[in-house]
Amino acid sequence: MSVIRQQDFIDSIEDALQYISYYHPLDFVQALEKAYNKEQSKAAKDAIAQILINSRMSAEGRRPLCQDTGIVTCFVKIGMDVKWDKTDLTVQQMVDEGTRRAYLNPNNPLRASIVADPAGSRKNTKDNTPSVVHIDMVPGAEVEVMIAAKGGGSENKTKMVMLNPSDDVAEWVEKTLPLMGAGWCPPGMLGIGIGGTAEKAAVLAKESLMDPVDIHELMERGAETAEEKLRLEIYERANKLGIGAQGLGGLTTVVDVKIKTAPTHAASKPVVMIPNCAATRHVHFTLDGSGPANLEAPKVEDWPELTFEVGADTRRVNLDTLTKEDTLDWKMGETVLLTGKILTGRDAAHKRLQDMINSGQGLPEGVDFDNKFIYYVGPVDAVGNEAVGPANPTTATRMDKFTDMMLEKTGIIGMIGKAERGPATVESIKQNKSIYLMAVGGAAYLVSKAIKKARVVAFEDLGMEAIYEFEVEDMPVTVAVDSDGNNAHTAGPAIWKAKIEELDEKLR
Repeated sequence: MSVIRQQDFIDSIEDALQYISYYHPLDFVQALEKAYNKEQSKAAKDAIAQILINSRMSAEGRRPLCQDTGIVTCFVKIGMDVKWDKTDLTVQQMVDEGTRRAYLNPNNPLRASIVADPAGSRKNTKDNTPSVVHIDMVPGAEVEVMIAAKGGGSENKTKMVMLNPSDDVAEWVEKTLPLMGAGWCPPGMLGIGIGGTAEKAAVLAKESLMDPVDIHELMERGAETAEEKLRLEIYERANKLGIGAQGLGGLTTVVDVKIKTAPTHAASKPVVMIPNCAATRHVHFTLDGSGPANLEAPKVEDWPELTFEVGADTRRVNLDTLTKEDTLDWKMGETVLLTGKILTGRDAAHKRLQDMINSGQGLPEGVDFDNKFIYYVGPVDAVGNEAVGPANPTTATRMDKFTDMMLEKTGIIGMIGKAERGPATVESIKQNKSIYLMAVGGAAYLVSKAIKKARVVAFEDLGMEAIYEFEVEDMPVTVAVDSDGNNAHTAGPAIWKAKIEELDEKLR
């Protein structure tokens, strides 16, 4: 029998969540490096380069990889021969205490994203608790923990289906993946759960994402089981879609496919697919009674040394003198470096702005959107001499419902976010001669270095969802939708799907 100290468990949870906030798993870094080296799409290659540079910077600076520091998901497998030194806290409460300490750490504060009363007031709990905890009793005298911080952008793209027993899972994935858009920040991993019941399949899918990236080793040795064969088939089909990094079109959409299965009813075939984004964050540790987990820091030398080079034709823009007319010749796919003032706002701020405009109040005092860009972002709190903490974009699609209002009633020139816009929003951008710029999701620390000053100008009570004014210098973005309605998130994948088919035809 092992005696596990409550304090060791709590300390290990805290340390693990800090650890994964700034250290990518090295197997994921290596998979991204392989993807970077083989990528032929310039837009995708640049996006992967920014993700890898950001990853190395986060490891060196010990600051979050992504502005969305996630919802904590923790799998705890407790040996039947384990005894706790105290029983005043449940396992859920111990995980929550470790989470609370990790997210409120003054040296590396993590963004609190969890809201209570989800169908009502959606009030932020301020400490990122409660966590989602799955507990299993297993043989042995140890406690095994697998813990992840899962971003909302990728979690929101989860898909569930109840297939017929004879239906093809790989075919369903191939049809479904393009419908997920780019809000899950590819390239990443797909976790797939098959069998059990609906809720069991979802847990299987989430747990599968805790496994290391090993698809290339599997390809080399060959599949031996039905699950391994299915992994390889889905991996091939997914990457032939040409979705590519950040949905801009390219050779690599997924770096691995994970599958877990469970026996199911003869009439059923529940399937759940959960993507992991470019900010994949998880770690495993085991407690045996000898003390807290010892998480060894990886060596920075294990990261590739890359630079993000802008071309001679890159457009440099002074935002403080920019007018709508100046953006009319910006073209889809073009790289732009932004310098000057931008305003921020995401879901909660947009809803409040809508309510104020509809009630006749107008914009809040101190907020002037005329000839400005709005950046969809909810930054991490700053530390030390930072102007702002990690601050990559949130999924722009969620703001589609507010876009007509913002373009027609506030005076903004355009928007900055990540992922695609819906067809109606693209048409609205075209009709209003506006523009949509895309920053790389999963490159939060890198993006934050371009932000030189930051101040809250409205809705301070919303915390990270307040409206900020940022002063940026050479902030890199890509024209995702230009003023003529040309859309990189439809054109890029279509072009690269055709190119991949051509390449395959030549190899036959």
